[in-house]
Amino acid sequence: MQATAYTYDPETRSGQVLLDDGTPVPFDAAAFDAGGLRLLRPGQRVRIETAGEGDARTITLVTLQTF
Repeated sequence: MQATAYTYDPETRSGQVLLDDGTPVPFDAAAFDAGGLRLLRPGQRVRIETAGEGDARTITLVTLQTF
């Protein structure tokens, strides 16, 4: 699934992405670390993997979108 980086805190390595429908979804340090990234800038296009549905949906991986 693709999304757009919305917020990122380098101290906690957590933040939020915006899904294509505009829904913000938070991610934690574990999801950020799983993607092997060092930094994330708002507006960057990212690929995410999720678990769960609806309000219980969590992001398990955040990495850069490559074409």
